[in-house]
Amino acid sequence: MLQSTVASAGTQSASITRSVQQDADALRDTGVTGVSVRLETPQGTVTARSGVGDLITRRPVPRNGYLRLGSITKTYVAGVMLQLVDEQRIRLDQTVEQLLPGVVTGAGNDGWTVTVRDLLQHTSGLQDYLPGVMPDQTADTYYTHRWRTYRPEQLVALAMRHAPVFPAGTDWEYSNTNYVLAGMIIKKVTGRSWEEQVHARILRPLGLHRTETPGTWPFLRSPHASNHQQFTVDAPLLDTTLPYLPMDSGADGSMTGTARELNLFFTALVKGRLLSPTTLAAMRTTVAVPQDSGFPVGTRNGLGLFSTPLSCGGSYLGHGGSGIGYLIMTATTADGRRTITVSAHSRPADQLTAERQEAALRTLIDRALCHNA
Repeated sequence: MLQSTVASAGTQSASITRSVQQDADALRDTGVTGVSVRLETPQGTVTARSGVGDLITRRPVPRNGYLRLGSITKTYVAGVMLQLVDEQRIRLDQTVEQLLPGVVTGAGNDGWTVTVRDLLQHTSGLQDYLPGVMPDQTADTYYTHRWRTYRPEQLVALAMRHAPVFPAGTDWEYSNTNYVLAGMIIKKVTGRSWEEQVHARILRPLGLHRTETPGTWPFLRSPHASNHQQFTVDAPLLDTTLPYLPMDSGADGSMTGTARELNLFFTALVKGRLLSPTTLAAMRTTVAVPQDSGFPVGTRNGLGLFSTPLSCGGSYLGHGGSGIGYLIMTATTADGRRTITVSAHSRPADQLTAERQEAALRTLIDRALCHNA
């Protein structure tokens, strides 16, 4: 009986390993230079690599290499904010004006109407600051301005030049400005930066020693794959491993780490190791994401977490990140038993190709989390 069980487990492991590798190859075949996957299951860890780590040496994508996390940073920041809710130092219904007087104002913006919940759930209606620091995604803009840095207050001020997209709490639209403000609130309430709080409250307690908050430090630790961006259709892919600091150095998207530690963080978060049951339930309480927003049909947004339907039933919780030359996503089943991180190390100029690549990445995630579910 024991031999039969072991053989069955071995067969299942081989089956999911083949499936993940095939899907990683399928993602590569959409034109991605390099792909890496790490899946944690009750039966063990499954990894896959496809493509190359850079276009010059053609070396393989490194195993458990360092990654830019992009907007997955927001989930860590939301975790800190919700710990402060647990400690009764802030409230989800508290307004931005109460916490940061005079910051959200002008052009019809009103900090008295925007709550902490609105920031974390992207229901604030505040304009995204990104067009103010990257008016066009061209190679000239990337190379000319990639070293420029902004203080959080400056980024918010750029957004405040524009009227809100909608009255706070009445609709949903993704805005990086929300999490710049969240980082500012953490500093105002605790006296310490969001980076210090992420280290003290999440990284050190979980033993995540390879997850970092580099701020304006531009270099990615080794080993890592190179990131590549195609700025115009039919143009060559350019190495964009160095970040674009105007949008890659703050609470909305600056962290780096590894797939292993991303999976550990999301598993710990969903299993309740970081938040009280009540606050975790609030984090997982979602609102609908509009169908024209680029997310899969049925996607809903919680507080720093997205909920996406699974083809096998139920949904997964996670967050994605993207930057100039990369796309990354971490997802975990609702019970935290299966967690996966997928990274793609190039981005195309053609929108239809970009959509095919993201669809292939999401198919990989869905099949991996649903395998023999």
